[in-house]
Amino acid sequence: MDPVGGPAGVEEPLVGRAALHLASAQHDGATALLSWPARAVWTLLAVTFAHVATLAGNAPGRGMCWAPTTLEQTTGTWSIDPGHTRIGFSAKHAMVATVRGQFAEFSGALTLDGGAPEKSSAEVTILASSISTSSEDRDNHVRGGDFLDVEAHPEITFGSTGVRYAGGDDFAMLGDLAIRGISRPVELKVELEGLATDPFGNERIGFSGETTISRKDFGLTWNVALEAGGVLVSDKVKITLDVSAIKQP
Repeated sequence: MDPVGGPAGVEEPLVGRAALHLASAQHDGATALLSWPARAVWTLLAVTFAHVATLAGNAPGRGMCWAPTTLEQTTGTWSIDPGHTRIGFSAKHAMVATVRGQFAEFSGALTLDGGAPEKSSAEVTILASSISTSSEDRDNHVRGGDFLDVEAHPEITFGSTGVRYAGGDDFAMLGDLAIRGISRPVELKVELEGLATDPFGNERIGFSGETTISRKDFGLTWNVALEAGGVLVSDKVKITLDVSAIKQP
């Protein structure tokens, strides 16, 4: 056994080792000068970090394994992981503030060709009613007829039509975005974030992306004029993506 109780010759994750030593330090007086509440919080943090480290250490692969990525390694079919992916957006409110939101329910797949990136493709389907902007009243308004009209148009879809490789980790993905039953061409600026094997043996790929659309192009024309000039909701909406996808057999 090593000094923190693990099997001899097996390295625990650094966080776990540090956390366990922190917990045991109380026994040799290292935290004696701390007040009782401080010692309690210190111990809680130590136990929490040790537990997380143990979960990572006991899982297949004993933690996240990352390596430099080449384009050839990206080849394959990848399923978007909703639990580790964010499809977000932002728009100006009253000309001065930025309101941000995201969609909670979606699915999608990437078919990537590292040898010929221009042959790669992507498809995403979003449940329009899963929109969230941290305001129930606003969310209900956006779900209604003034905006997304989710009863008549329950899905937002994107299907790629082409990819341009810009060098390094940068790409442009062209595709058709359909909102409220209206489809318009868009161009996403995409960056490859890397490849990794997670603690459960899944091969993962990460991308970030962004584009800006005009909501009027999709029939989302509702607005209110402000007394001082301008409008309540901006026409321009910025879409931001943080995607994690799992390689399929």
